[in-house]
Amino acid sequence: MYVYRKIVMDTIWLPSIEHRDGPKYKALANAIREAIVEQTLQVKQKLPPVRDLAWDLKITPGTVARAYSLLIDEGTLEAAVGRGTFVAERSVAQDPNDVCDTLNEVVTKPTSSETHPDVVRLTSPLLPDVGQVSLIQTLMGQVAANPQSGVMHYPNRQTFKPAREAVKHWLRGTPLGSLDEGDIVLSHGGQNGVSLALQSILTGPAPVILVEELSYPGFRRAAALLRAEVIGVPMDNEGMIPEAIAAIAKTHNVQAICTSPEVHNPTALFTPETRREEIVDVARVCDIQIVEDDCYRMGATRAPSYRMLAPERGWYVSSISKTLTPALRIGFVVAPKPHVPALRRSAEHGFFGLATPLADLTERLLSDPRAQECAAKVNVVFSKYVQTCVNLLGCYELTWHKDVPFVWLKLPEGWRASAFCQAAEAEKVQIRPAEEFIGREARAPHAVRIAINAQIDHDHFEAAMMRLRDLLDSPPERIGV
Repeated sequence: MYVYRKIVMDTIWLPSIEHRDGPKYKALANAIREAIVEQTLQVKQKLPPVRDLAWDLKITPGTVARAYSLLIDEGTLEAAVGRGTFVAERSVAQDPNDVCDTLNEVVTKPTSSETHPDVVRLTSPLLPDVGQVSLIQTLMGQVAANPQSGVMHYPNRQTFKPAREAVKHWLRGTPLGSLDEGDIVLSHGGQNGVSLALQSILTGPAPVILVEELSYPGFRRAAALLRAEVIGVPMDNEGMIPEAIAAIAKTHNVQAICTSPEVHNPTALFTPETRREEIVDVARVCDIQIVEDDCYRMGATRAPSYRMLAPERGWYVSSISKTLTPALRIGFVVAPKPHVPALRRSAEHGFFGLATPLADLTERLLSDPRAQECAAKVNVVFSKYVQTCVNLLGCYELTWHKDVPFVWLKLPEGWRASAFCQAAEAEKVQIRPAEEFIGREARAPHAVRIAINAQIDHDHFEAAMMRLRDLLDSPPERIGV
């Protein structure tokens, strides 16, 4: 016999939707809203799991999931990965003039409305909320109440010193060689950091930038803004081929290499130290700067950075977009010491620096030990989703790592990446074909990148992987040619 569950302390709650008008999911959402208003459901109380409530109400789990998603979207409920769905906290300002309380009142708690999506988006990694949302909101309140840098002055180098010190603290353990806070420049995310580095490097009317033949599209976009030519370098399982770099440099004005040696995007490959040293040797002979994008790494480094291997020409770019949140657009660039003045000028002449309240938030966030704990928890959740992906798709040619929030799937012979992506989208799963990571003239392999979306329920993610597996196992005739 099925027994109703207690979801509020000492209270049995079961909504009635039988006599409500409209779709059942809206009826359920209205019943939950009413229970919250009447305080039958209290703030922070956990709601029943989707399947349990569906069983009790004799409706489908999809109907319950849709109601929960609607309420999460509007801020009435909040979802915590691995813990369930809860009534969202609604702070009320005790004093209308109290800036901290007012901020808490207007900030939306949930990070996503996609806990139970109709279409599963796996085009870009999406982070779970493991506590960083609450932490950021608290720190934002502190900054608003007492901004260290003020709110009436232009930013300057001295203003940003505490934030740079916090970035240095955040990067501890990353093998960057000799590092002073003055070597660091804050940027609006990693993409802006790449642009700042290239602005500081490129000279003359026709500069050339080298990237892996499969590479992060942002490298090409940054080059296009600077009117630089981009050439893709042939690669193997360890990254760029040094001899190919040297051959291109003989006939082109190559000034910079943009690369992701720790976590290559999109293939998830890793460039070992010996290969990095070979690339450094070529870069020194040909006088080429090396810009390293380390935004996708979530675990420990596995080899020295190019800045450590080549202090005179190694640039390092990273951000918190894949570890804490992409919303704040907090990134940082570490220049080789001879190029620090040029990097500072690129930022100061371009946008004067970050907004001072954002710099204050950066200082508080990156120096707070809870932020590092959240980053570690994010990685744990991502690893769980990656393992699910590997368990279901691992019989095919899959490149992955537990600390990387995407996998690279080489399609079996006969498949075409664009057609496979279309078939996946017909199954309500969105992924990215290899064509999106190459230059216009290059030929793409038949492969796809599957990003981890940890903002959706794990069961929904697993179901999406099963649909991809079904496509791979039984390709329709129209795309299996």
